[in-house]
Amino acid sequence: MDTSMHSIQALFYQLGLKSDEEQISAFIEKHKPLPAHIILHEAYFWNDAQVAFLIEAIEEDSDWCEFVDQLDCLLRES
Repeated sequence: MDTSMHSIQALFYQLGLKSDEEQISAFIEKHKPLPAHIILHEAYFWNDAQVAFLIEAIEEDSDWCEFVDQLDCLLRES
């Protein structure tokens, strides 16, 4: 069983992205606002592995789901 603590930083690491606060903020600023009609995993900036991870996290209601939702909200802020 995975007992590691998840966080937005850990999510970015899991997605293969730089996961320090400055890089997370830069990523969000670069890609927001994500239009309402685009589902998070359909955004142009994800690679295939990232898309698969995001879909799996939501469909399986995994431990990552909360942080995927948080990322989705951060990317939709204007």
